[in-house]
Amino acid sequence: MTLLEIAQLIVRILLAVVFVAMGTLHFVPGPARGMAAMVPPALRVVRPGILVAITGVCEILGGVGLLIPATRVPAAICLAVFLVAVFPANAYAAGKTERFGVFATPLVPRLVLQLVLIALCVFCAL
Repeated sequence: MTLLEIAQLIVRILLAVVFVAMGTLHFVPGPARGMAAMVPPALRVVRPGILVAITGVCEILGGVGLLIPATRVPAAICLAVFLVAVFPANAYAAGKTERFGVFATPLVPRLVLQLVLIALCVFCAL
């Protein structure tokens, strides 16, 4: 194994843990309610709780997919797209700590975090 392959393996494992853990939180009542409240009004064409469950499943499947050689690249690409897709909810909640608590990460740090996670997903897909 080359140094690059070792780094990719470590990053894949760490990302898998993060995505599976975060996806699991979508099914814990308290955090799930908080996430449902973060869904912007424009996206409420579907019940927010359903969107939270769908995104939770996406995170869990994406995280597991990073660990399976045959699905590693598609999972990494899907997770990068997923991070872009959920950003509007994060932007909507940004700075509204009184309403969203710990889920209300200020906009700039959240944007930086999303970009880092996207970059790490792309790194895993190389």
